[in-house]
Amino acid sequence: MTDLDDEYVASARIPADVSKSDQVLGPLTARQAAILAVAGLLLYGGYWVSRPFMAPLAYLALVAPVALVVTVIAVGRRDGIGMDRLLLAAVRFHRTPKRRVPAPEGVRPLPSLVPGAWRAQDGRKPAALRMPCREVSDTGVLDLGNEGRSALAVCSTINFHLRTGGEQQALTEAFARWLNALTGPTQILVRAHRLDVAPLVAELTDEAPQLPHPALEQAALAHADFLDQLAAERDLLTRQVLLVAREPSPSGGGRAGRRLTEAARALEGAEITVTALDAEAAAHTLRLAADPDATPMGGA
Repeated sequence: MTDLDDEYVASARIPADVSKSDQVLGPLTARQAAILAVAGLLLYGGYWVSRPFMAPLAYLALVAPVALVVTVIAVGRRDGIGMDRLLLAAVRFHRTPKRRVPAPEGVRPLPSLVPGAWRAQDGRKPAALRMPCREVSDTGVLDLGNEGRSALAVCSTINFHLRTGGEQQALTEAFARWLNALTGPTQILVRAHRLDVAPLVAELTDEAPQLPHPALEQAALAHADFLDQLAAERDLLTRQVLLVAREPSPSGGGRAGRRLTEAARALEGAEITVTALDAEAAAHTLRLAADPDATPMGGA
């Protein structure tokens, strides 16, 4: 019975619409009901305005396509996103400049000596590149402007499949307790980047003569040669798991840091070590996100 319990893993059914908005009026959400209500009032007002000089059937034929389009926008969804949000995103994308240049002081106009024909061929004026992160504080908190503040942490990994059923159940329950205790927006980011084994090879080569047995020294040197040859033949990659805690308020930097501390305590039960990034490490992580070919800190 003990062996059966140790290998047993309880399963939990997660609904597919766990993040679905609440329905307030039949199958309609509050956002959908508001869009349809506003459109209905406008069309009804247009009917009373056009009533003296337009027949009801003519007005109905005129506004029927409009009502159909509004209904599709309000009720339709694509990839789990409402059509109204997709339409707003499309308008925002169309209005956003496509050419951006690094110019913190702003984009200067072309000199007056440039011929007018060249100015016309220049096309749309480029805009200054504005990164989402404004600055990194001394404590490693990212200033996102109107989007609030974020704090970063690196998480260790565990080999889940090599654990017994009972151990997997305990790890899952500890991770679920942390998820249920979340009080703000949280992101788990798994990023892959190139691995530089040169520092590890150099360390093995330097420390090998100090090992207490010649066989250990030979094994260390052989392993260093293997890593050096492997890096020469293949493009080595490694994974990094980042935990991002964001506070929507511009003054929520302290709360974001405390949430990482709470996550570190909660994830201890899942045998996951959470290490908050300081200012230097957070800035270097942002540089790696913008330039993946850059050399990571410590060669990792």
